[in-house]
Amino acid sequence: MTDFVTLHSKHFNFSGFIREAFKEDAGDGDHTSLSTIPASHRGKMRLLVKEDGILAGVEAAIRIFKQLDKSCSLKIYLGDGARVKKGDVAFEVESKTRTLLLAERLVLNIMQRMSGIATKTHTLQALCHGTSAKVIDTRKTTPGFRFFEKWAVVIGGGSNHRYGLYDMILIKDNHVDFAGGILEAIDAANHYLKQKRKSLPIEVETRSLEDVKKVLQHGKIQRIMLDNFTPAQTKQAVKLVNKRYQLESSGGITEKTIRAYALAGVDFISVGALTHQVRSLDLSLKAVKA
Repeated sequence: MTDFVTLHSKHFNFSGFIREAFKEDAGDGDHTSLSTIPASHRGKMRLLVKEDGILAGVEAAIRIFKQLDKSCSLKIYLGDGARVKKGDVAFEVESKTRTLLLAERLVLNIMQRMSGIATKTHTLQALCHGTSAKVIDTRKTTPGFRFFEKWAVVIGGGSNHRYGLYDMILIKDNHVDFAGGILEAIDAANHYLKQKRKSLPIEVETRSLEDVKKVLQHGKIQRIMLDNFTPAQTKQAVKLVNKRYQLESSGGITEKTIRAYALAGVDFISVGALTHQVRSLDLSLKAVKA
């Protein structure tokens, strides 16, 4: 999953995030550890899995420990994307004990949330098995934490929609209404790209089959979003489009309904709940007694 990190490193300062996270958590010092653990003491902890799911955030954990203590050593037993069950040990880390205790909560906060997202993504993608539909995320992410949430979606077997506002033009309902209409918005977007000499894909949100027909007659886009369409309406839209453009289903899609949308023949199914309603996977870091 290093490719994800490399791809988005320009827009996310991993080391800076870690520094700010510790500044928030430790302030002027972890006084509990400073008062109870000698500076020279070294210890070992293991990452315990406490419920079944898909593991995510191992690479992130390695980076955190290594940034705090370059002399630390890790034994990795289960990597990102591994299917895990209660009782599994994902890794063991040996370091200065104060470092282990300082890093513990940040590592768990990241890994538990990432693993929850990866698990949910894996479940939804599995429900689309046998179709060409790819489960994708949205921008409904936690401010400052998007990097890890979108990384977790990829680990879980899904794909990312646009990472932010800068890497795709997505004309949504509000843009259409403010621009004076769906065709006016499409023309304005194309004019802007030509004027700025930028090359970005254009996706447009449609709210009805009539909208889809208008877009098909007009063109000048790469993807059509079918917002809050029923599975039956989605089938009609797929037939109308006939593979001329990519199609994305969006809007309130759940585990109960996702397969119906996948079977309708869309290319992508975006699910905001992947990141804004997910439940973390239960993990813990425990001391290994000498």
